[in-house]
Parts: sequence; structure tokens; C-alpha cells
Amino acid sequence: MTSIDLSSSNPARIRASAVVIGVLKKDETIKIAPGSTPVGAAYGRTLVRALTSLGATGDAGQVTRIPKAGSVASPVVIAVGLGETVPASEGLRRAAGSAVRAAAGMESVALALPAITEDELRAVLEGALFGAYAFSTYRKKSAKAHKAPVKAVTVATPLAKDKDAAAAVSEVKALTKSLHLVRDLINTAPSDLAPADFADTAVSACRTLKLDVEVLDETALAKGKYGGLIGVGMGSVNPPRLVRIAYRHPHAQRHIAFVGKGITFDSGGISIKPAANMDAMKSDMSGAAAVLGAMTAIARLKPEVNVTGYLALAENMPSGSAQRPSDVIAIRGGRTVEVLNTDAEGRLVLADAIVRAGEDKPDTIVDIATLTGAAVVALGTRTSGIMSNDDEFRTHVHEVATSVGEQMWPMMLPPELRASMDSKVADIANIGDRWGGMLVAGLFLKDFVPDGVTWAHLDIAGPAFNEGEPFGYTPKGGTGAAMRTLVALATQAADAEPGEDQPPA
Repeated sequence: MTSIDLSSSNPARIRASAVVIGVLKKDETIKIAPGSTPVGAAYGRTLVRALTSLGATGDAGQVTRIPKAGSVASPVVIAVGLGETVPASEGLRRAAGSAVRAAAGMESVALALPAITEDELRAVLEGALFGAYAFSTYRKKSAKAHKAPVKAVTVATPLAKDKDAAAAVSEVKALTKSLHLVRDLINTAPSDLAPADFADTAVSACRTLKLDVEVLDETALAKGKYGGLIGVGMGSVNPPRLVRIAYRHPHAQRHIAFVGKGITFDSGGISIKPAANMDAMKSDMSGAAAVLGAMTAIARLKPEVNVTGYLALAENMPSGSAQRPSDVIAIRGGRTVEVLNTDAEGRLVLADAIVRAGEDKPDTIVDIATLTGAAVVALGTRTSGIMSNDDEFRTHVHEVATSVGEQMWPMMLPPELRASMDSKVADIANIGDRWGGMLVAGLFLKDFVPDGVTWAHLDIAGPAFNEGEPFGYTPKGGTGAAMRTLVALATQAADAEPGEDQPPA
């Protein structure tokens, strides 16, 4: 992982491979942003003119490089656009991420971006480390053709010697380590990440973090009557797993459970998907990866809350032993499901895990999944949907996600759509109305939430896997979507006073 430290020195005098400055859009020209003015002064009066001549407009995320001049210690100046005004936290995260990505292949960069307040500093730290990522596991002979992330980042800030700033650095490092684990898992080839492999990775990741881990194999799943996991995994030579990860704090007042969909590859089963873009279905385990990442981050941050994570892992493949359309399965707890479409498999494994999570008696259950293509149709590729059985908690999740820079949007669960899943032979069918398919899937899961438990469902089908170009601190491929929201939900639940008037968690 890229190293990062703070400095109160004049950024123009920090020796690095490049120094990053922020520029603001101003009328027909640009303006040097706060935090970057020492570099402008050292460069001389020509900096704005030079950047403008190279096409710099100050538009958010635009990156422009120029060679040093004047008494700037670094040989290269990288200017990143911030927009018309100094942006809020997410804008700074994206700017820092864009700049650090542009510096790939360099040994070091100094960031002279606005980092005057604690919120600004944390945003710059997060953007820098989140953006310094590359997945190179499978690059052998082509490795030299791809630039590695910058090795070291120094953030210039007047808060460099502040204790809270040092704590922020430690927290951001913990988040980054977990986020990169999530991205690595999503980017791993499915031939190397069968359910048993994923479970082994979870055990290894949790071993040194004092997390209790339990893995149920196919025999234990059959004995425990986990019909969703068994049914979805029937067609694969790689049997399913259910991983339970427990974090406990001696002073905890609340207990929250996270449940992640972990389909290590989704062919659709007998209801097979079209061949086009099926390669992206290695990312159908992004929800489980986010839960694992969140649990490891929580273990490092040690909030005063109890958290239990569930990874529902299966591979959905077509074969002579595969689950068939019209099969009837029994989810743990006994509710029966008529499987009308084997490509609506994520909700089946989640149902098993939600029921099991309820047996731990949490105050709140949050499940996370790349669940429906309908979510992408409704919300696009950068926004997740939030559904809940409690409007106040749904609002709370939205606010928490926004606070950490993750785009989510509250969605309703129209009760009239539930009737479309009425089965002629079982308690419920696994599909219903085509229109509003994201909401139908949410209503299906709601049926398996224990009475009295506050629940939210996050459909991350759009932002979990970026098939376009990198942007901000978001790479191509696995993004780690929603992991930071889960961590923030846990830490905010820990910070709330017992009996405080806030959504339960």
C-alpha cells in the first residue's frame, strides 16, 4: 500500500517526484486554490498563464502537468481542477484521487490541496490512498507496460502536528487496507475464487484481527437446512459456503448484522445469461467482499458496537445437477420458494443468511448485493439503491452514505408489488413483476427479515464494478462500493448514546 504522511513545510520546498496543486475555475481563466498558493508564489507569475496555455480550465477532475520553474523543489507540477469553488469533502476526495492516479509510476508526490480543516484533510487523505490502487496479480510479461501506483504521498497541511490529524491518518490507512482487499477480491478470476477459496481468504484476513470466524461447508449447510445456498450451488462442482464473522466489544450497547451476496460467478444457471458481458459476473460477489472488508476495518478501528457479518457464497452454474425453473426449495426457517428463474439467485442465498443473521438477535440487519439489473436501469452505474422496512432508518443510511462520499438513493417498497410473487405451489416465488424489478427483489428479501428487526437492503449492482474509465479515486474494475458506508453505520451506532433518539442500529 502507498505510504502517506503529513508535513507542515512549504509544499514548494518538499522534494518529491511531483507536487500537486488545485486550481479553481474563474470566469475565462483559473485561480490557484487555497493550500496551493505557496507553489504559485514559488513558481512565479507565469503559473496561471502557463496552465491556461496548456488547456487547464479548472473543471473538476481535469489534470494538467507542467515542468517546474522558479524555486519549486519538485521537477513536475500537477494541477487538478476543483471547480468554481473549493469543493466539499467528496470533491476533494475525487481531486486527490485523480491527481494520484495521474502520478502513477512516480516514486512520490506532495499534495498541496486545500487541507486546512479536519474534514478537508481527511478527504484528501482518503482520495489519495483510495486512488493509489492497481490490480496486477495476473500481469507477468506485460507488467512493465503498466505503471504502478505512486509509492509515497506527503500531504501539506497546517494540521500536520495535530493529534487528531495523526488519528485520521491511521483510520484512513485502516479503511484503505480493507478497501483494497475488497477490490482485489472482486478483480480476482472466478477460477481462483470459488466459494471455498473465498472462505479461506476470509479466515486468513480475520486471523490476526481477533475476529471469530465460522465456516459452514456443504454438509453443514444441508444439515442446517440452508435451501437457498444449497439450491443455487447445485449446478457447480464448487460447493457453497456460509461464513459468519463476529466482532464483539465489551462495552457495546448495540448489535448490527451485515449480510453480503457472494456469487463467485453468475452464469444465470439454467436460465443462462447472454454471453455478452458475462465476464463481469465475476463481480457478483461484491456484496460479500464489502462485508468482509467492513469487518476487517471495524476490527482495526475498534468501535464500541457488536457487529456480525455473513458471507453467503455460491457459484451459479448450469449442469445436469443444477437447480431448475419450477423447483421448490425451503429457505432456512422453513419458508418455501418456487424458483421460476435461476438467474434470480442472489435473493435465495441472501434469504438464508438473513434468517441466520436474525438468529443472533441483532438490532439491525443490513444486506448488500449486486442484486438486480433493474437497479442499474433505474439509478445508473454510479448510484446504489436503499430499501428498508423503516423509513427513518432508510434516511439514516442515505445520510451516512452521503457523508462518506458514496452515492445512494432511497427507494420505496410498494406493497402492491408483493402480490406478483405469489406462488401457485409455494409460499413465495423468486420473481414477480418485471417492472420495478429492484423493488420486487427488495420485497422478496423483506419477507425473510425477522419481525421487529430494523432492516435495510443496498442494491449496489451499478457502482460495484466499473466497466468504464477510472474517475476520481475510483479504478476500473472492482470499486469496493458500500464498504465505507457499512463501516460508518457501525461507527455511528457505536457513537450514539443508549436511548438517544436516532434510527436504531
